[in-house]
Amino acid sequence: MNKTDLTAAISEKTGLSKADSKKALDAVLEAITDAMKGGDKVAIVGFGTFSVSERPAREGINPRSMEKITIAAKKLAKFKAGAELEKAIQ
Repeated sequence: MNKTDLTAAISEKTGLSKADSKKALDAVLEAITDAMKGGDKVAIVGFGTFSVSERPAREGINPRSMEKITIAAKKLAKFKAGAELEKAIQ
């Protein structure tokens, strides 16, 4: 399912127009993104939790030349499914 399919499903379930469904979906995604940019967790009870974790810089090895390289630190987006979502997909 892609964003267009999701918009159509929202429209069908809510009775909103596809344009309004797209605006609603975009607003939700933007709100989640903005919260995560600020380092906040977004918990949707029954669905799951979106969070940001930080991976520290570390040393690695280039497999081709076998030379040591430094892998930069970075932030990762994480999602942990809630109990109701886990149960629904079983």
